[in-house]
Amino acid sequence: MSQNFQPGDFLIFQIESGYGLLRVLAVEETANDKIWHLAAYEDLFLDVETADAALEDSFNLSISHPHMALTNRAFESTQVARMKNVPLEDAELVAFEEWKKNLTSEVSDRSVRLMLGLR
Repeated sequence: MSQNFQPGDFLIFQIESGYGLLRVLAVEETANDKIWHLAAYEDLFLDVETADAALEDSFNLSISHPHMALTNRAFESTQVARMKNVPLEDAELVAFEEWKKNLTSEVSDRSVRLMLGLR
């Protein structure tokens, strides 16, 4: 999988007969792996075109998970495609910044679908 995703990227992934959206908040390089910091949206779409139209006014999307930290293996277990890149606003990074300050912050090895309770 190409992993040249950048902060601000909106990613789409398929679930059953629909699609969900993620947002790349940050990508950290560690000595052994990458850590993907993502936000997930509550909104689900029947097709890619509807998701694309929703991204034209992305501030109307509902965030279900403001921050998830995933291992590279967990991130790669869900096929995603970049839809578009929009610069991140400070408010979108609040949960990520809080995660960085927390000394007991964890990085999950669970897939995006498992983290979101989806199949």
